[in-house]
Amino acid sequence: MKEHPHRKLLTYEIKNLSDAELLAIFIHSGIKGTTSVDLAYSLLKQFGGIRNLFDASKEQICSLNGIGKKKHYKLQAALEISRRYLEEQLANTNIISNAEAAHIYLSAKLRSCKREIFGCLFLNNQNRVIHYEEIFFGTINSIAIYPREVAKIALQYNASSVIFAHNHPTGTPIPSPQDKHLTTALTKILRPLDIKVLDHIIIGCNSYVSLFDKRNIQIK
Repeated sequence: MKEHPHRKLLTYEIKNLSDAELLAIFIHSGIKGTTSVDLAYSLLKQFGGIRNLFDASKEQICSLNGIGKKKHYKLQAALEISRRYLEEQLANTNIISNAEAAHIYLSAKLRSCKREIFGCLFLNNQNRVIHYEEIFFGTINSIAIYPREVAKIALQYNASSVIFAHNHPTGTPIPSPQDKHLTTALTKILRPLDIKVLDHIIIGCNSYVSLFDKRNIQIK
C-alpha cells in the first residue's frame, strides 16, 4: 500500500516527495476506487509531466474525471504562487548576472503563452530588477514592436539597463533575422539615453537562446 503524502510529510522533507505525491496534496481527494495519488500518477502520465499539466487549458483539465473547476483553480493558484515567488526573489534579492538567471524568471512568465509576447526586465545600476512589463502582444508567430514605447518605459522607471525577452509559441527558440535586427535597433536607440541592453532572450518550449551570445549577434 502506498503511503499517503500527507502522512509521508510527517516523516520526510517535502523535497523527498515525488511529483505525483506533491500533486496529490493539491488534488486532496480521489474518486471512487482511485486514491488521490493514483489519480495524480494518471494525470502525469496522460499529460507527460507536471509542466504540461499546468500548461493545459481549463477545458482540458476540467473535463478529466475527478478534477473539476475547484481542483483546476488550486493547480493554477500553485503555479501563480511559484511565479510570484520568482518575481519577488529577483526583485528583492537576486542580481541578474547572466542569461541563465534571467531565463529562469522569464521562462515562468512567457513559456506557456499561446501568442508571441515581448516583455522587458528593467534593472538598476546594480543589475537588480526594478520592473517587469509585457509591452507588445502579437499572434502565434509575429509581433509588432515600437522602440519609442520601450524607451519611454525605461525612462519612466529610471532603468540603467534592460533585458528584452519574447516567446516563440511554436516551441523552437531559434532567432530570426528580424529578431536580430530589432535587438540592434533597440540597442542603438537606448544607447544615447545611457540605457544599456544586456540581452535579448527568446523563450522556447524546452530551451532558450540568448541573442547576445557571440554566435548570434554583434552590435557595434
